[in-house]
Amino acid sequence: MSLLISLIAGGHILLESVPGLAKTTAASTLADTVKAQFKRIQCTPDLLPSDITGNQIYDAATGSFRTVLGPVHANFVLLDEINRSSAKTQSAMLEAMQEHQTTIGGEVHHLPKPFLVIATQNPIEQEGTYELPEAQMDRFLLKEIVEYPSPADEFEILSRIDSGVLDPERHVTSAVTLDDVHLLQETASRIYVDPAIRNYIVSIAYVTRNPAPYIGEERARYIKYGASPRASIAFLQASRALALLNGRAHVLPEDIRALRHLILRHRVLLTFEADAEGIRSEEIIDQIFAAVPTP
Repeated sequence: MSLLISLIAGGHILLESVPGLAKTTAASTLADTVKAQFKRIQCTPDLLPSDITGNQIYDAATGSFRTVLGPVHANFVLLDEINRSSAKTQSAMLEAMQEHQTTIGGEVHHLPKPFLVIATQNPIEQEGTYELPEAQMDRFLLKEIVEYPSPADEFEILSRIDSGVLDPERHVTSAVTLDDVHLLQETASRIYVDPAIRNYIVSIAYVTRNPAPYIGEERARYIKYGASPRASIAFLQASRALALLNGRAHVLPEDIRALRHLILRHRVLLTFEADAEGIRSEEIIDQIFAAVPTP
């Protein structure tokens, strides 16, 4: 569901989990269902910015330079294990994610539409991983935590492997076109958001920045930084997409609450003290929502 919300809302998504929980499979399957360009970038410490955006190559035959566009120039871009790439390489994605363009040799190259970045990261700290900077985290519309499957789900996985459904050589038939995606995005932008819902969103963002009067000093001290205005924009865009997926022409307060962890877990930054005491951002987010009156 979170992948569809990101696609319809026109944002990007960060998937986090330990290895082996089918993050890459989910991303590639979504791309296969849409008849569009899909590129996969395996991030490593020695990956260069030009390996992502592209470069200028000298052509000896013509005696001139020609531009070769990198894999980021696609509708769906999978950045596998993004936290294994260096900070310099991670920063190369900022322009692409925010401005939907790249600059190569002083020349601007616009990215195709729609443009969706699906990044995965491994939360296990080890040598060769680089924590994503706050500025880049904020550019992801959603952050999804992929949990271990239940015993029943894992049993189903084994059954599907035996049936050949998950065969790597098996391709999913494209179900929609780029025009269909554009139509969904345009329709979602017209979903009605009542002023009371907008005020609810703004109030939540405000409380993340001024938590003490609402959740108490004891809990407020765990918050290092509150959410930026991008969080409010993310609630507006993602709630419209969620309402559309649920067959509604208007956003409900329940849509905002359903998206609270996806939108705020990577924007409400906690202190080292919170981490040491095992306090999760989801706990603080739930307390903030409990403190803000529902319209």
